[in-house]
Amino acid sequence: MSFELFEHTADIGVRGFGKTIEESFQECAKAMTSIMFDLNTIQAKESIKVKVSSYDLDSLLVEWLNEILAQMDIAGLVFSEFKINKIENNELEAELKGEKINLEKHHPKTQVKAATYSQMKVYQENGKWVSQCIVDV
Repeated sequence: MSFELFEHTADIGVRGFGKTIEESFQECAKAMTSIMFDLNTIQAKESIKVKVSSYDLDSLLVEWLNEILAQMDIAGLVFSEFKINKIENNELEAELKGEKINLEKHHPKTQVKAATYSQMKVYQENGKWVSQCIVDV
């Protein structure tokens, strides 16, 4: 499992790789979070369960990432672990793990406003799942 960031004119692309679609979505979430914080500074002390649905897999990725951003704002948490329990019929159930945001400890970097539909795609390549989209910073 891994993730990467890729260049975009004004924003940043996030791409997650995995043996399963769930892993690729989890890695994409890590990629997005790594834009905002150093993942190594975030401890998995608290957890939140989330459910997301959409009309296809590509848009489910965007809804997933935007749900993470919403939960950060609502709960005042920052997340470092993302466990998708299932993706089925364009619905996703997951658990987000992290801790209360502490500006001194977490040293915020760039703010991500939203995941967008720009360059979004979810596909298989060479036996691996790849998920990607552009995030608005």
